Amino acid sequence: MTSPLLRFLARRLLYTVIVLFGVLVVVFALVHLVPGDPVRIALGTRYSPEAYEALRSASGLDRPLIEQFFSYIGSALTGDLGVSFRNGDPVTLTLLDRLPATVSLAVVGIIFALAFAVPAGIYSALHEGKLSDAIVRVTSQFGVSVPDFWMGILLIALFSTTLGWLPTSGYRPLLGDPAGWLQHIILPALTVGVVAGAIMARYIRSAVLEVASSGYVRTARSKGLAPSVITQRHIVRNALVPVLTITGIQLATILGGVIVVEVVFAWPGLGRLVFNAVAARDYPVIQGAVLLIAALFLLINLVVDALYAVVDPRIRLS
Repeated sequence: MTSPLLRFLARRLLYTVIVLFGVLVVVFALVHLVPGDPVRIALGTRYSPEAYEALRSASGLDRPLIEQFFSYIGSALTGDLGVSFRNGDPVTLTLLDRLPATVSLAVVGIIFALAFAVPAGIYSALHEGKLSDAIVRVTSQFGVSVPDFWMGILLIALFSTTLGWLPTSGYRPLLGDPAGWLQHIILPALTVGVVAGAIMARYIRSAVLEVASSGYVRTARSKGLAPSVITQRHIVRNALVPVLTITGIQLATILGGVIVVEVVFAWPGLGRLVFNAVAARDYPVIQGAVLLIAALFLLINLVVDALYAVVDPRIRLS
């Protein structure tokens, strides 16, 4: 008999394929509706009627849209996402080259966010109505309201320009230069972590308050259990499932929404790649990057759903 986990994975895999196909259809349609001629932009000062027609034919843009779409689908199924209109580089290799920078930024950013959000959210909920609770709520509201680019510029002005502790921008590979990688990733990761942490702190506070007011917690208090035991065994543990949910959502959001941060800090990740590709109307790069980000989003959701059953055995995979 097939195990529940295998049935769950099979259903989610089918769901993932359907969603990715839908994403591909929407993105393909949208990029072709954007004004501007990608061939003319790619040629720049090298434009001539002969070069224009040659590049247009080589990129397949002279064919009907429906033919272009099915040709792209067939190539994508084999892992071939085409070549860039700007430089002729394979899109698949370009995405794989940029992916580590974005993943490292997202992971460090979510670590910063959790380091603030978990203790702040729990502490705020356990001290509801007190001054410390108000401070946490005001601070988190400030973090939610501040734009990413403004926060990044503020951190650069403070830690780079004024104090001179950290570099203003740039990137170093983790394997080649760990110390340089750490110095360069702190400010951009802190920028994305502040916003994500503010959102998570408010969510965690609400989750802890909801669990703290439940019947089994009141029963534990009536039995005379120590407050620390009630907090650790009954409140925090049962609030962990909502924490997993918001962590997965924020991690996926960071992966797909760090365009502004990567541009501000000259971070060579997927976000900056998409920004440049949109400006150049580089259709293959845009489609490939969005497809990869959507796949990462779905993968994170799948992992979070599977972790639910590990954290709380009462939750069944369905």
